[in-house]
Amino acid sequence: MTILRVPILAFLLVSSLPALALAQAAPAPAPQPVGARILTLDECIAIALEAQPSIQATLYDYAAARARVREAFAPLLPQLTGSVGATRSHGVIIPTTISTGGRTSAVKVDRQPADTFLAQVQLSQLLFDFGKTLAATQVARKLAEVSAEGIEVQRQVIALTVKEAYTNILLAQRLIRVQEQAVERAELNLTSAKGFLDVGTQPLSTVVRAEVDVANAKVDLINARNALRTARVALNTALALDVNTPIEIKDNLEYQPLTLDRAALRAEALRQSPEYRQAKLQTSAAQASVQVATRNFLPNVSGTGSYGGAQLELNQTWSLGLSFTWNIFDGGNLIAALDEAKANLGAANARVKVAELTLIQNLEQAEIAVEAAQERIQAAHVLIASAQENFRLAQGRFDVGVGTILELTDAQLALTQASNTEAQALADYRIALAQLDRAAGRR
Repeated sequence: MTILRVPILAFLLVSSLPALALAQAAPAPAPQPVGARILTLDECIAIALEAQPSIQATLYDYAAARARVREAFAPLLPQLTGSVGATRSHGVIIPTTISTGGRTSAVKVDRQPADTFLAQVQLSQLLFDFGKTLAATQVARKLAEVSAEGIEVQRQVIALTVKEAYTNILLAQRLIRVQEQAVERAELNLTSAKGFLDVGTQPLSTVVRAEVDVANAKVDLINARNALRTARVALNTALALDVNTPIEIKDNLEYQPLTLDRAALRAEALRQSPEYRQAKLQTSAAQASVQVATRNFLPNVSGTGSYGGAQLELNQTWSLGLSFTWNIFDGGNLIAALDEAKANLGAANARVKVAELTLIQNLEQAEIAVEAAQERIQAAHVLIASAQENFRLAQGRFDVGVGTILELTDAQLALTQASNTEAQALADYRIALAQLDRAAGRR
């Protein structure tokens, strides 16, 4: 029966931890090549969660924490040890009896290993320790649950990182298109200005200003392309891919209105946030540590037994015993340990409040960012319509020779800025939604 108890109890201890499949603790397979297919945001997140080494590290940390639960429980199980010993010695013995003639003589004694050989198996079992071992096991179990929440924290952080990098790529692509259009318009204006200069309807300054506009538009295009390269490096790194791996992603940079229910979001965040759950589990572990420190003042009752043989013939030897141990005074170590456990409990309770305040702050900031981005998107739509109409009128006036290059340049710059503002607002909206998911405890 003793042999069967160990795996059963270990299984029960592990199964009482948060629902995390044991297979997750094993190393994940290497990420599959992404190929030439267009990846969606969900696919990118799945690739990152499978391949990121930081996830593997937290999984191993959790596996180690589960092992510490078994370590803490082990003293309650039978302890079986074997020992074999033999010694060799040489000594002199003076007999207490007087020999014939009234004299005593020393006798030399040699003990060979065969004379002192002893082999035995010892069995000990902790019978009662006033719940100290169970309390220590409870501490280890709570810390394992904290480690499990750490896995979810890491997953949510990685998901947010992927969402931000994904959105930054789409923003850079959108800005490149805007700048390419700006370059085309500037070059078209330069061609028109040169034509007007040739026929004498516009001065040389018009051509010079048009050339400056072309140069500025090209610089902005170069910056946008560099931003795209940087964003691709960030996404590839988040996916645990080589930075030069070519990937294509699906454009989701679109506006979908969202109505926020602040009360529901707060309740969801308090229920799902892994950081908040971690803080509460740390408090439970600290409470269990106080129990351990308190019960350490109480005694232990253990049973012991041994069976073996002595000498080379292994003459049977056995023993049974019952021990009662109580640490009466240890220089104040147990009292200090109890004070430490109580202080840790107070700190853990305070950190729960800190975690709650931080959670609510992050949630409120994310909600404000979402609402602000929605308002900016709506304003940008109006701004683009006005800028397009203004540019159309300025282009027409310049083409018929009644408008100036400065008027056309201002209209073109306003249109480019309006397009950039819209793209940036859409990107900020998607990132704000990702941060809102993170604050609410979602991936």
